[in-house]
Amino acid sequence: MAIERKKHHVVSYENMSEELASAFEEKYPKGFSDYLPDLTKYTKPDGTPFYAVTIEIPDAIYLVKIKVKTDDINDIEKWLEGEEEAENEQVAGAPDTAGEDEALPDDNISQYGGEEDSSDA
Repeated sequence: MAIERKKHHVVSYENMSEELASAFEEKYPKGFSDYLPDLTKYTKPDGTPFYAVTIEIPDAIYLVKIKVKTDDINDIEKWLEGEEEAENEQVAGAPDTAGEDEALPDDNISQYGGEEDSSDA
């Protein structure tokens, strides 16, 4: 009696067949981020890593490659030095300090009442 072995395939998340996408959705209904322990790191023969989850369908077992952004040493150094925040401010626009001396209309909070509010009477 011969045991039939399932075929093993590697496919990227973007290129899954409909049957595989259904199996993926059934296994990870909210997405795989809730199941991070299932995400495994594999190394290609050339030494480059990739991350994948295993999905099994009746006739095959698939490693579904998932794109994962890992920390880059340059990004970490920029963050530690505060450069990333400076870049974000430039992109989002630095706060305009030209009108800082002007009072906003709601700066006088006494107009909103206090302990002696007449509506309590």
